[in-house]
Amino acid sequence: MTNSMVDAPPARVPDELTPRPARWAGLRPYLPLVALLVAAILPYSTVNLPGIFEGPLNSPGTLQLLAICLVVGGLAAGYDLLFGRTGMLSFGHALYFAAGVYGTDILVTRAGLPLWQAGLLTVTGGTILAALLGAVALRTVGIAFAMVTLAFAQVGAILVARDFGGLTGGEEGLPLDVSGLPAALVGVTNTVNLYWLALAYLALVVFVVHRVSGSPTGRVLAGLRDDERRIGVLGLDPYRFKLVAFTLSGGLAAAGGVVYCLIVGGASPHITSSELTLSLLVMVVLGGPGTRWGPVLGGVLYMYLDHRLTAFGSSDAVNSLPAFLSHPLSQPLFVLGTVFILAVYFFPGGLASLRTRLHPLLHSLRRP
Repeated sequence: MTNSMVDAPPARVPDELTPRPARWAGLRPYLPLVALLVAAILPYSTVNLPGIFEGPLNSPGTLQLLAICLVVGGLAAGYDLLFGRTGMLSFGHALYFAAGVYGTDILVTRAGLPLWQAGLLTVTGGTILAALLGAVALRTVGIAFAMVTLAFAQVGAILVARDFGGLTGGEEGLPLDVSGLPAALVGVTNTVNLYWLALAYLALVVFVVHRVSGSPTGRVLAGLRDDERRIGVLGLDPYRFKLVAFTLSGGLAAAGGVVYCLIVGGASPHITSSELTLSLLVMVVLGGPGTRWGPVLGGVLYMYLDHRLTAFGSSDAVNSLPAFLSHPLSQPLFVLGTVFILAVYFFPGGLASLRTRLHPLLHSLRRP
C-alpha cells in the first residue's frame, strides 16, 4: 500500500473579506471632465430651485452668483498651493487678488487700454509683485512670515483707501468703464459669457495646481510642508522652491482678479482687506487642505452661503421666529461660523474626507 501526498485545496476566503472592484472605478478619471461639461451646459437649463437660487439656473442673477463662486473657488485652490501643499501660512494673499482687480480697472478705465492688453499687463504685474514681495517675506519663517505678508497687504489696503495718485477711487471704489470692453462681455444678456469665463479660470487653476503637485517640484513642496530641514539635507534649496510656489499662487490670484473685475463691474476696497485672506483660509480648511477638490468645494460653498445667508436672514421665516433665534440667524457671519465649527468638529479633514468617513456606513447599509 503506497502512501501518496495529496495537496490540500486552497483555503476559501469569505466573500465579505474579498475586496471587490469599485463599480465605477473605470469612470473615475473622467469624472472631472463630466463635471466640467455639466457646468458648461448649466446656463442652458431653465430649472428653478426655490430657496436655493432666486431664479432659474439660466437667469442673470443666478449665473452671476455662480460665476463669483467659481472665481472664489479657483482663488481658494491657488491659495491652497501655499497653505495646504507647501505649509506656508500667508495673511496677505488678498493683495495679489486686489492687484488683479484694481490693475484691470485702472488700465481699462483710466488708461483706456483694451481688455486683452490690460489683462495681460495685470497678470504679469501681479506675478512680478508676488515674486518681489515673496523674495523678502520668505527670508522669515513661521509666524514672522505670516506677519510680514500681512504688513504688505495692509500697505496695499492703505494705498487703495487713500486713493493713491487719484487712481483707485478711495472708499467709493472704481466703476469699470464698459465702453472699452468687448460687446460679448457687456450687458445683462451676456452674463452667461462671464460665467463661462469664470469656469475657464477655475479649470485653469485646478489644472495648474494639479500638474505642479504631481511634478517633482510638487513633491519637493510636499516635503517642505512635512520637514523643511530634510529638503535642505538632500541638497535642495527650500527658499527657491517656496518662492516658486509663492509667485505662482500670486499670479493665479491676479488672474482671478481680472475675471472678478469683469463680473462685478468694478473694484471696491473690501477686496484689499485681510478678511478676504482669512476667508480663504477658512475655505481651504472647510474643504480639506492639500486635496485636489477640497479647496474648490470649500470656496464655492463658503461664497454661496455668504451671499444667500443675507437673504435668508431677512426672510419672513427667520423674522417669525422667537427673538433668541431670529437675532443670531439674521447674522450671516454667525451662521457661517457655526457651519465652520460643526464641519471642523465632525469632519476634521474637510469636505474632501466626507466620502472616506461615510464609506463604512454606506458599506454596512449595502450588506444584506
